[in-house]
Amino acid sequence: MSDRTETTDESESSERDGDRTVIREGRNFETEYRLDAREIGEFLIRLGEQLRDGDELRLVTDEWELPFAFGEPIELEIEFEGVDDTELEIEIELPGRTDETAPDVR
Repeated sequence: MSDRTETTDESESSERDGDRTVIREGRNFETEYRLDAREIGEFLIRLGEQLRDGDELRLVTDEWELPFAFGEPIELEIEFEGVDDTELEIEIELPGRTDETAPDVR
């Protein structure tokens, strides 16, 4: 089951790559999906492979593309709410990679 909510875009900074909008720095973007466990599992496997094998993620749909060069450390948060409607939340936060270098020490 894939029930997608509306996308929020708070900026005009975008590029077109064919029929797809490329999301770049200087733009806020957020979208939310409600998927079944199998679809989420497959997404997480592909995401994990990109994290393991490189230093850039590329998230793509028919409508948009989000290339993201990530840095380290990556933050992992696990939150369990065990009262009333139980819920487990797993969140990762990827910092952007910087091209900055340290100054010389003389």
